[in-house]
Amino acid sequence: MTLLDTADEEYAVNRATMLDRLAEVDAAHTTAIDGGGAKYIERHRKRGKLLARERVELLLDPDTPFLELSPLAAWGSDYPVGASLVTGIGVVEGVECLITASDPTVRGGASNPWTLKKALRANEIAFANRLPVISLVESGGADLPSQKEIFIPGGALFRDLTRLSAAGIPTIAVVFGNSTAGGAYIPGMSDHVIMVKDRSKVFLGGPPLVKMATGEESDDESLGGADMHARVSGLADHYALDEPDALRTARRVVSRLNWRKRGPAPRATVEPPLHDEDELLGIVPGDLRTPFDPREVITRIVDGSRFDEFKPLYGPSLATGWAEVHGYPVGILANAQGVLFSAESQKAAQFIQLANQRDIPLLFLHNTTGYMVGKEYEQAGIIKHGAMMINAVANSRVPHLSVLMGASYGAGHYGMCGRAFDPRFLFAWPSAKSAVMGPAQLAGVLSIVARQSAAAKGLPYDDEADAALRAMVEQQIESESLPMFLSGRLYDDGVIDPRDTRTVLGLCLSAVHGASVEGARGGFGVFRM
Repeated sequence: MTLLDTADEEYAVNRATMLDRLAEVDAAHTTAIDGGGAKYIERHRKRGKLLARERVELLLDPDTPFLELSPLAAWGSDYPVGASLVTGIGVVEGVECLITASDPTVRGGASNPWTLKKALRANEIAFANRLPVISLVESGGADLPSQKEIFIPGGALFRDLTRLSAAGIPTIAVVFGNSTAGGAYIPGMSDHVIMVKDRSKVFLGGPPLVKMATGEESDDESLGGADMHARVSGLADHYALDEPDALRTARRVVSRLNWRKRGPAPRATVEPPLHDEDELLGIVPGDLRTPFDPREVITRIVDGSRFDEFKPLYGPSLATGWAEVHGYPVGILANAQGVLFSAESQKAAQFIQLANQRDIPLLFLHNTTGYMVGKEYEQAGIIKHGAMMINAVANSRVPHLSVLMGASYGAGHYGMCGRAFDPRFLFAWPSAKSAVMGPAQLAGVLSIVARQSAAAKGLPYDDEADAALRAMVEQQIESESLPMFLSGRLYDDGVIDPRDTRTVLGLCLSAVHGASVEGARGGFGVFRM
């Protein structure tokens, strides 16, 4: 059932606003895809090499999707958008794998602080969802001017590779060019290593460093070429003649993994939603202070548009219920009117416990301004009830997926499984905003505190300066609340087109079922009643 009127003027305005924001996101994505720019792309091609995304495409099974992760990493920073690394989930020989590919058109594929964060997030996803890891390597190692931000935390990359292997999760490195210094440990710590004739260069120190350290004269090939590592050091398990041959070999390695998922399979037959996904563009208002019904979103992303609501008359500003997405069962929590009250918090805690008893993943659809404040609500126990919901989220063991549709402010962001609560995946729509509170509220609080401070000191208060301060703070918080700013800092796994939500969720649900799907049986903290 839907009450959405696509002929309504408000719908048209919402749709136009969303399309404008999508255009901004698409422009940022284009910047990431362009890598180091036309000059460096042309130079790379003249060397007879494939681009990072071309390598990924040849690796994947034909006509299968690639869910790219963190494509806007480093947006708004001093580093190139995309952080010189492509990461995502794709199907290779029928096996869902976590794939990373260095972009050598950006400073030779050197790692900057955002590259590191992006790579660590990819490893985290691989470990949690039990996905084999394929690293397509061509990197000169750390971007030396930023080494102070990379060297110490960068060791976690090597730690992750060994822990993945110890957990029985295969790791495969395909080396297309340089993999030097610390980067040499990526093939060195991978289970399977493929190198390319006359292309791969893997050494701890290149000829200049060896000359400085030992006085020894050497060349790239004898020091770390593919032929040497295949015949002498034994680091190369497979010797490829060119890049396509290396990618074919990687596919053969995956085909021999004897890999099986541990989670249950989806329903064999899947019904699409009854309503057009294109209509998702006009549901969220441009002004997030205007409420919208998340059920209109749910009915356009779940199988057959069937949503069996739990406690629909109790705590109505949070919709909870059961559905399926691409044949996978999910429990959905969706903010209906923005504010979370005590009833909503208690309902959520019970619903999360039920999902854990049934081993059903949870999907959180965000549009919340946080938990309700005020004397009446404080006296009614909003703190302990909000804590109950957060407790349930924190100690739930089923996989969590989060989508920020609208506002995601304050502790409501936590209660709805924000980034700090380790959702398996978290995506945002271009309409989303997230911060400690709304810009106007935050600026107003600072103004009230400053006014009270002046009064306590017996000083006059400058209202003109106050207005300027409020405007400046509102502008700052507004810019820092926007999805591309947050995505650039890897606070989500990507900003997605609302029309792609069902597809993205289906890919994520398939990935999380690579690992066992088991809920908590007890194990929750003390619920304050």
